[in-house]
Amino acid sequence: MIDAKKIDELASKLNDAIPPGAKAFQQDMHAQFKQILQSMLAKMDLVTREEFDVQMKVLARTREKVEQLEEIVARLESAKQD
Repeated sequence: MIDAKKIDELASKLNDAIPPGAKAFQQDMHAQFKQILQSMLAKMDLVTREEFDVQMKVLARTREKVEQLEEIVARLESAKQD
């Protein structure tokens, strides 16, 4: 999931976009933006970059193993036909 610092930065950017007349509500709006962003991101069930990278490595190893097994099967089928 996205870390709290990035959520806070995004909430701050949204807060900065508030018109000057509404600045009296700035602190409250910032807290609400942050809460809404956290809620929405939690519902998206995102993974961290680290988790993604680990899964990419697992997938690469799995593909290599499948290729090796396909070669073995092809050799066995070829030997069976001879």
